[in-house]
Amino acid sequence: MNQPELTQQALNILRSPENFQWYVIALLVLVIYVYTNEISKKNWKGVAAGLSLYLVHWFFEIGNALIQYGSGHALWTVPTGTAFLLLIGVGIELSLMFSVAGLVLSKVLPEDPGMKILGVNNRIFFAVVNAALFSFIEIFLAKTPAFHWVYSWWGVFPVFITVYIPFFVVSFLCYDWKPKVQGAVIGVLFAVDVLMMIVFTGILKWI
Repeated sequence: MNQPELTQQALNILRSPENFQWYVIALLVLVIYVYTNEISKKNWKGVAAGLSLYLVHWFFEIGNALIQYGSGHALWTVPTGTAFLLLIGVGIELSLMFSVAGLVLSKVLPEDPGMKILGVNNRIFFAVVNAALFSFIEIFLAKTPAFHWVYSWWGVFPVFITVYIPFFVVSFLCYDWKPKVQGAVIGVLFAVDVLMMIVFTGILKWI
């Protein structure tokens, strides 16, 4: 199937309730459980890591949708296989996964934020390792009907550098910031994402 057909296929199911499946509710409950469990343990650093990654994820997804509006095609597209397509490049299943990814993977971080691994700060080391892992997973996803890298020059290396490294660097650095800084960064990211959604989805209806 060619790119125009895949893009149109994704646009046809964008925020349509027709493909809804009940497993989405179970996934949502699991996300709620993960966060309430960590909050009950007062693992505020892990919560900050989770929320910061999720909000960066939304910023990138909104950007990808704006690229689709401006050029006719997004960098990545989800043409099928989702119970609810939130934006042209992300179904609800992927979004729920990203909502806990930073929190879950912050658990591999050493207690000492200054410790080095192979001469690299451990926060940066694990950010790069996780970015590489997620990028390689996308190679498999891009071979399925449910996920598509639209442009020939867009692939594992650009995804690794421009998407997943920012995801995990922000998340793992946020893990160690003082609570006031964590709150400020998360608050700004949230405000920017919400404002972009209101403007580009609600008012202009571009995405």
